[in-house]
Amino acid sequence: MHSIKFGLFLPTDDFARARSAAEWAEANNFYSVSINDHFFSPLGSPQTPQLECFATLSAIAALTKRVRLVPAVAANSFRTPPMLAKIASTLDHLSGGRLILGIGSGWQRSEYDAHGYPYPTNAERLEQLHDAIRLIKTMWTEDEPTYRGRFFAIAKAYNNPRPVQKPHPPIMVGGSGSKLLQITASEAQIANLIPPITNGRDFVQDPAAAVKFDKPELRKRIEKLRRLAVEHGRSADTIEISGLIMVWLSRSKSEIDAAVRQTAAAMGFPNEEAARNSPVLLMGTPEMVRRELRSRIEEFGMTYFITFPRSAESRELLATEVMPEFQ
Repeated sequence: MHSIKFGLFLPTDDFARARSAAEWAEANNFYSVSINDHFFSPLGSPQTPQLECFATLSAIAALTKRVRLVPAVAANSFRTPPMLAKIASTLDHLSGGRLILGIGSGWQRSEYDAHGYPYPTNAERLEQLHDAIRLIKTMWTEDEPTYRGRFFAIAKAYNNPRPVQKPHPPIMVGGSGSKLLQITASEAQIANLIPPITNGRDFVQDPAAAVKFDKPELRKRIEKLRRLAVEHGRSADTIEISGLIMVWLSRSKSEIDAAVRQTAAAMGFPNEEAARNSPVLLMGTPEMVRRELRSRIEEFGMTYFITFPRSAESRELLATEVMPEFQ
């Protein structure tokens, strides 16, 4: 089994806050830090401040020494694949080999419309993603990168210096739809499994998607991913299982019970137990959360938790009273 890892999702609205959080994460033994790749924040309105993903991670690379840098996840549509390959190669050098390239097909249509990007069908964006990953790998690994796919092509697209990590930086694909699982099984080292996005809204904007994405559903998708990996000639445990998780932690059980009630009602869970057991939520006292994490590790083989603490107390308790047990 892969080692147990914790990532911290950084603030996306202010660089001073993002820098402080990244430095704190490194000092507190987080494996990685992440920022999303959006023009408009999915957590607010189009006017909500939103830092650009790769510029922010590049600055943080120069300010840290050990923590890994993980876009969660880069929208394939926002940059040409050769440009993304070059940006990623450079970030791997800036960080001394600490990049994990998180990538997905893109989904927030308002950004596409506002910035003049075409918004193809879900199926076509997924096909473009697969094509792009293959092209990026070519530019990362070949002396004279040449590739021709359905959507993208390069001819001797020299990419020097190539990434520090060999044969290339790990690729993390975000999502869990059927086609995305096929791409992950074929190309990725890490699967970041979140509720499928089919209607231009992620599970934060569409709580019903989180409600449907319960533990039995997660188990089905992991089993499918493992079957697909074998079909692609890979070992079933080659792909590390990861999740993006919102975290509420408190030493007060009464405060947690109140947070669970509020969250269950706001997101439309059928009851409080369903909210407590949701794969995208982690709510409890430190002991409750440690127990729940052990269960997810044993039941799903999930070993990489990218966390979104919902309060300063949650962040501190995660680092001091939860993570040490698993490290």
